[in-house]
Amino acid sequence: MSSHEITGLGRPLTLEIDRIKGSRFIGDAAPAGDDDAALAFVAAIREREPSATHHCWAFRLADGRERSSDDGEPGGTAGAPILRRIGGADLSDVVVVVTRYYGGTKLGTGGLVRAYGGCAGAVLDAAERVVRPRVVVFAVDHPYDLSGPIEGVLAAHDATVLDADYGAAVSLRVQLPLALAEGFPAALQEATAGRVEARPAG
Repeated sequence: MSSHEITGLGRPLTLEIDRIKGSRFIGDAAPAGDDDAALAFVAAIREREPSATHHCWAFRLADGRERSSDDGEPGGTAGAPILRRIGGADLSDVVVVVTRYYGGTKLGTGGLVRAYGGCAGAVLDAAERVVRPRVVVFAVDHPYDLSGPIEGVLAAHDATVLDADYGAAVSLRVQLPLALAEGFPAALQEATAGRVEARPAG
């Protein structure tokens, strides 16, 4: 796989592993393109399993950001092992939640690490994987009389318009494959005689 691609998940998946000393461990994995999507998925699992003892989670994004939570388990025994499994699988834009129903017997630090990491690994192993291009998002503002040249540059760079606001001028947020993004600002300047710039956008 090239550096211009990432491997993620095709769709959400839920998988429960065998009980460990009476405790139930349920793994949920899903695609998540940003922090908000990942945290919304965690919230949805909490809502689905309101009586669970713990909802431990981790996510890793294509831009390198990652977060994890032990949700009340001893520090480093849940979120970190989940995150290691995501990284070990070389997945990005992925969130994993491992829900625990306490079964009455303590597992100890090592047992928790194995249980949470093992459950995360099991759901990731079973999940459908997809390879897609890394993308870059730009903001482009232009006057209406340059719509034709702009559309030509967008088409040549395989750009997808995410948002468009048609006010006094046209304001676009466009997404490009990373492999084609480097030459995009210069192409835009050339096509518009320097009147339009592409700005990196979130």
